[in-house]
Amino acid sequence: MSQKRVLAVHNFDHTGLGNLGTALAEAGIEIDVVMAHLDEPLPADASGHDAIVVLGGGQNARDDDKHPYFPALLDLIRDFEARDRAVLGICLGSQLMARAFGGDNRIGGATEFGWHDVTLTEESRSDAVLSGLPGSFPIFQWHDDTFVLPARAIHLAASPVATNQAFRIGRAAYGFQFHFEADRSLVAQWNRDFAGWIEERQPDWADRSDSESAAHGPAADAAGLAIARAWVAAI
Repeated sequence: MSQKRVLAVHNFDHTGLGNLGTALAEAGIEIDVVMAHLDEPLPADASGHDAIVVLGGGQNARDDDKHPYFPALLDLIRDFEARDRAVLGICLGSQLMARAFGGDNRIGGATEFGWHDVTLTEESRSDAVLSGLPGSFPIFQWHDDTFVLPARAIHLAASPVATNQAFRIGRAAYGFQFHFEADRSLVAQWNRDFAGWIEERQPDWADRSDSESAAHGPAADAAGLAIARAWVAAI
Protein backbone atom coordinates (compact mmCIF):
# COMPACT_ATOMS: atom_id res chain seq x y z
CA MET A 1 0.00 0.00 0.00
CA SER A 2 1.42 3.41 -0.96
CA GLN A 3 1.98 6.01 1.72
CA LYS A 4 -0.82 8.52 2.20
CA ARG A 5 -0.12 12.18 1.44
CA VAL A 6 -1.95 15.18 2.85
CA LEU A 7 -1.84 18.69 1.42
CA ALA A 8 -1.73 21.30 4.22
CA VAL A 9 -2.68 24.78 2.99
CA HIS A 10 -1.59 27.61 5.29
CA ASN A 11 -3.29 30.99 4.95
CA PHE A 12 -1.39 32.86 7.66
CA ASP A 13 1.97 32.79 9.42
CA HIS A 14 2.39 30.82 12.68
CA THR A 15 -0.77 28.72 12.35
CA GLY A 16 0.58 25.25 13.13
CA LEU A 17 -0.96 21.77 13.11
CA GLY A 18 -0.99 20.97 16.85
CA ASN A 19 -3.22 17.97 17.57
CA LEU A 20 -3.66 17.36 13.86
CA GLY A 21 0.09 17.09 13.37
CA THR A 22 0.23 14.55 16.19
CA ALA A 23 -2.50 12.41 14.61
CA LEU A 24 -0.95 12.58 11.13
CA ALA A 25 2.46 11.59 12.52
CA GLU A 26 0.94 8.66 14.41
CA ALA A 27 -0.57 7.40 11.15
CA GLY A 28 2.69 7.83 9.22
CA ILE A 29 1.11 10.24 6.75
CA GLU A 30 3.32 12.54 4.67
CA ILE A 31 2.46 16.26 4.77
CA ASP A 32 3.06 18.59 1.84
CA VAL A 33 2.85 22.21 3.00
CA VAL A 34 1.77 25.10 0.78
CA MET A 35 2.08 28.63 2.23
CA ALA A 36 -0.63 29.97 -0.05
CA HIS A 37 -0.65 33.44 1.51
CA LEU A 38 3.04 33.76 0.57
CA ASP A 39 2.23 33.01 -3.08
CA GLU A 40 3.35 29.39 -3.05
CA PRO A 41 1.37 27.67 -5.83
CA LEU A 42 -1.52 25.35 -5.15
CA PRO A 43 -1.69 22.08 -7.08
CA ALA A 44 -4.00 22.11 -10.08
CA ASP A 45 -6.18 19.32 -8.69
CA ALA A 46 -6.47 16.64 -6.01
CA SER A 47 -4.76 13.88 -7.96
CA GLY A 48 -1.49 13.99 -6.00
CA HIS A 49 -2.94 13.81 -2.48
CA ASP A 50 -5.31 11.72 -0.41
CA ALA A 51 -6.63 14.65 1.66
CA ILE A 52 -6.45 18.41 2.06
CA VAL A 53 -6.27 20.53 5.21
CA VAL A 54 -7.10 24.25 4.96
CA LEU A 55 -5.98 26.14 8.06
CA GLY A 56 -7.07 29.40 9.64
CA GLY A 57 -6.05 33.03 9.28
CA GLY A 58 -6.96 36.60 10.04
CA GLN A 59 -8.51 37.39 6.65
CA ASN A 60 -12.18 36.96 5.79
CA ALA A 61 -13.32 34.25 3.43
CA ARG A 62 -14.54 36.60 0.68
CA ASP A 63 -11.46 38.82 0.47
CA ASP A 64 -10.39 37.77 -3.03
CA ASP A 65 -8.96 41.21 -3.80
CA LYS A 66 -6.26 40.87 -1.14
CA HIS A 67 -5.95 37.09 -1.48
CA PRO A 68 -6.42 36.27 -5.17
CA TYR A 69 -5.65 32.58 -4.68
CA PHE A 70 -8.97 32.05 -2.86
CA PRO A 71 -11.01 31.09 -5.97
CA ALA A 72 -8.44 28.45 -6.97
CA LEU A 73 -8.47 27.11 -3.41
CA LEU A 74 -12.27 26.84 -3.53
CA ASP A 75 -11.99 24.84 -6.77
CA LEU A 76 -9.39 22.58 -5.16
CA ILE A 77 -11.60 21.94 -2.12
CA ARG A 78 -14.48 20.98 -4.41
CA ASP A 79 -12.22 18.68 -6.42
CA PHE A 80 -11.06 16.79 -3.33
CA GLU A 81 -14.65 16.28 -2.19
CA ALA A 82 -15.81 15.23 -5.68
CA ARG A 83 -13.11 12.54 -5.73
CA ASP A 84 -14.23 11.34 -2.24
CA ARG A 85 -10.91 12.43 -0.72
CA ALA A 86 -10.94 13.76 2.81
CA VAL A 87 -11.20 17.52 3.34
CA LEU A 88 -10.64 19.47 6.55
CA GLY A 89 -11.22 23.19 6.98
CA ILE A 90 -10.43 24.86 10.30
CA CYS A 91 -11.64 28.38 11.23
CA LEU A 92 -11.01 30.40 8.03
CA GLY A 93 -10.74 27.01 6.33
CA SER A 94 -14.28 26.14 7.40
CA GLN A 95 -15.53 29.51 6.17
CA LEU A 96 -13.88 28.91 2.80
CA MET A 97 -15.43 25.43 2.71
CA ALA A 98 -18.86 26.90 3.38
CA ARG A 99 -18.30 29.33 0.51
CA ALA A 100 -17.02 26.58 -1.79
CA PHE A 101 -20.25 24.62 -1.43
CA GLY A 102 -22.67 27.53 -1.68
CA GLY A 103 -23.03 28.78 1.91
CA ASP A 104 -23.15 32.49 2.75
CA ASN A 105 -20.29 34.06 4.68
CA ARG A 106 -21.16 36.48 7.49
CA ILE A 107 -18.31 38.91 8.14
CA GLY A 108 -18.06 40.06 11.77
CA GLY A 109 -20.55 39.82 14.61
CA ALA A 110 -19.52 36.37 15.87
CA THR A 111 -16.45 36.97 18.02
CA GLU A 112 -15.22 34.15 20.23
CA PHE A 113 -11.77 33.95 21.80
CA GLY A 114 -10.36 31.48 24.31
CA TRP A 115 -11.74 28.18 25.52
CA HIS A 116 -15.51 27.91 25.15
CA ASP A 117 -17.98 25.03 25.16
CA VAL A 118 -19.42 23.63 21.96
CA THR A 119 -22.41 21.30 21.86
CA LEU A 120 -22.83 18.47 19.38
CA THR A 121 -26.05 18.02 17.40
CA GLU A 122 -28.14 14.88 17.14
CA GLU A 123 -26.68 14.29 13.68
CA SER A 124 -23.21 14.03 15.21
CA ARG A 125 -24.21 10.86 17.08
CA SER A 126 -23.90 8.86 13.87
CA ASP A 127 -20.96 10.80 12.46
CA ALA A 128 -17.70 8.93 11.92
CA VAL A 129 -15.52 11.72 13.33
CA LEU A 130 -17.62 13.08 16.20
CA SER A 131 -19.69 10.16 17.48
CA GLY A 132 -17.11 9.27 20.15
CA LEU A 133 -17.03 12.76 21.70
CA PRO A 134 -19.01 13.92 24.74
CA GLY A 135 -22.14 15.90 23.99
CA SER A 136 -20.47 19.13 25.09
CA PHE A 137 -16.80 19.98 25.59
CA PRO A 138 -14.49 23.00 25.82
CA ILE A 139 -12.36 23.87 22.81
CA PHE A 140 -10.26 26.83 21.72
CA GLN A 141 -11.96 29.53 19.67
CA TRP A 142 -10.52 32.48 17.77
CA HIS A 143 -12.78 34.05 15.16
CA ASP A 144 -14.99 37.01 14.35
CA ASP A 145 -16.83 35.69 11.27
CA THR A 146 -19.33 32.92 10.71
CA PHE A 147 -21.36 31.43 7.85
CA VAL A 148 -24.68 29.97 6.79
CA LEU A 149 -24.47 26.25 6.10
CA PRO A 150 -24.39 25.07 2.49
CA ALA A 151 -27.50 23.18 1.36
CA ARG A 152 -25.66 19.83 1.34
CA ALA A 153 -24.15 20.27 4.80
CA ILE A 154 -24.89 18.12 7.84
CA HIS A 155 -24.84 20.34 10.94
CA LEU A 156 -22.66 18.75 13.62
CA ALA A 157 -21.90 21.29 16.39
CA ALA A 158 -23.00 24.67 17.74
CA SER A 159 -22.19 27.34 20.30
CA PRO A 160 -24.30 30.24 21.63
CA VAL A 161 -22.26 32.77 19.64
CA ALA A 162 -21.85 30.87 16.36
CA THR A 163 -24.52 28.30 15.59
CA ASN A 164 -22.49 26.64 12.83
CA GLN A 165 -19.41 25.28 14.60
CA ALA A 166 -18.96 22.08 12.59
CA PHE A 167 -20.43 20.49 9.48
CA ARG A 168 -19.85 17.69 7.01
CA ILE A 169 -20.27 17.54 3.25
CA GLY A 170 -20.51 14.06 1.74
CA ARG A 171 -18.49 11.30 3.38
CA ALA A 172 -15.39 13.02 4.72
CA ALA A 173 -15.32 16.78 4.01
CA TYR A 174 -15.41 18.51 7.40
CA GLY A 175 -15.49 22.16 8.40
CA PHE A 176 -14.72 23.15 11.99
CA GLN A 177 -15.09 26.76 13.10
CA PHE A 178 -13.36 25.96 16.39
CA HIS A 179 -9.64 25.29 16.68
CA PHE A 180 -9.57 21.64 17.71
CA GLU A 181 -5.95 21.50 16.51
CA ALA A 182 -4.95 24.09 19.12
CA ASP A 183 -3.58 22.13 22.07
CA ARG A 184 -2.15 24.03 25.03
CA SER A 185 1.31 24.09 23.45
CA LEU A 186 0.01 25.70 20.25
CA VAL A 187 -2.08 28.22 22.21
CA ALA A 188 1.02 29.17 24.21
CA GLN A 189 2.87 29.68 20.92
CA TRP A 190 0.03 31.90 19.63
CA ASN A 191 0.18 33.90 22.89
CA ARG A 192 3.78 34.73 21.99
CA ASP A 193 3.49 35.10 18.22
CA PHE A 194 0.34 37.27 18.31
CA ALA A 195 0.95 39.06 21.61
CA GLY A 196 0.37 42.54 20.20
CA TRP A 197 -2.84 41.59 18.40
CA ILE A 198 -4.22 39.83 21.50
CA GLU A 199 -3.27 42.70 23.83
CA GLU A 200 -5.15 45.14 21.62
CA ARG A 201 -8.34 43.09 21.37
CA GLN A 202 -8.29 40.96 24.53
CA PRO A 203 -6.37 43.11 27.04
CA ASP A 204 -7.07 40.85 30.02
CA TRP A 205 -5.93 37.65 28.26
CA ALA A 206 -2.39 37.74 29.63
CA ASP A 207 -3.80 37.75 33.18
CA ARG A 208 -6.28 34.93 32.67
CA SER A 209 -4.78 32.67 30.02
CA ASP A 210 -2.82 30.47 32.45
CA SER A 211 -5.81 29.84 34.70
CA GLU A 212 -8.13 29.18 31.76
CA SER A 213 -5.57 26.85 30.22
CA ALA A 214 -5.37 24.90 33.48
CA ALA A 215 -9.16 24.76 33.86
CA HIS A 216 -10.14 23.90 30.29
CA GLY A 217 -6.99 22.83 28.47
CA PRO A 218 -6.86 19.14 29.46
CA ALA A 219 -10.43 18.41 28.33
CA ALA A 220 -9.98 20.52 25.18
CA ASP A 221 -6.73 18.76 24.29
CA ALA A 222 -8.36 15.36 24.73
CA ALA A 223 -11.34 16.31 22.57
CA GLY A 224 -9.13 17.91 19.92
CA LEU A 225 -6.84 14.92 19.64
CA ALA A 226 -9.84 12.57 19.42
CA ILE A 227 -11.27 14.66 16.54
CA ALA A 228 -7.90 14.75 14.81
CA ARG A 229 -7.40 10.99 15.05
CA ALA A 230 -10.94 10.28 13.83
CA TRP A 231 -10.56 12.59 10.82
CA VAL A 232 -7.19 11.07 9.96
CA ALA A 233 -8.83 7.64 10.05
CA ALA A 234 -11.29 8.87 7.40
CA ILE A 235 -8.50 9.65 4.90
